[in-house]
Amino acid sequence: YRQAQAAVLEALPKLRKLQVPTRRPDDYFAEMAKSDQQMQKIRQKLKSKQEAMERSEKAKQLRAMRKYGKKVQVEVLQRRQKEKKNMLNAVKKYQKGLTDKLDFLDEEQTSSQGNKKGNANQRTKKGPNAKRRYKNQKFGFGGKKKGSKWNTKESFNDVSSFQSKVAHNKGPGKGGRGGKGGKKALNKRPGKRARQKMKNRAH
Repeated sequence: YRQAQAAVLEALPKLRKLQVPTRRPDDYFAEMAKSDQQMQKIRQKLKSKQEAMERSEKAKQLRAMRKYGKKVQVEVLQRRQKEKKNMLNAVKKYQKGLTDKLDFLDEEQTSSQGNKKGNANQRTKKGPNAKRRYKNQKFGFGGKKKGSKWNTKESFNDVSSFQSKVAHNKGPGKGGRGGKGGKKALNKRPGKRARQKMKNRAH
């Protein structure tokens, strides 16, 4: 390369002296000194370099986002600690009698009410759907089915409707112990001898 360069530097003045054109025409295409394989390697190298730069840029953005998220988290924690500290100081002042203001309780109540509202909204969302609510309104809720005939403490202790005669099989139409009275006894057909005696009496 150095030899070719030295030869060009030496030949150009001689060619100009002989009035030989040395500039390349605009429509002249010369073969490249480097091969296609070498140019392909150069392209791949440039491509990999560009991809590496893109990856490093993405990593830089992710680090910045993480740093920002961590910063926000630290700020939130510091704010909570500050609020807690202020509330504890206010409670101590109130206990010592240095102040008679209860502003910290109002703030706590408003925050708890906000949480309750959020929980209530969640409960309403988790409740029965519109179709079920319409049917409950139209037909009424059937009530508890399972275990409806079970005794409770009040029903177990309530003996106002207890009847000993009915419970011991001594009610009207019932016989005594071992007896066979009642309607069944009246409607029972008499025996063969009794029927024969009744027949003889009739004659």
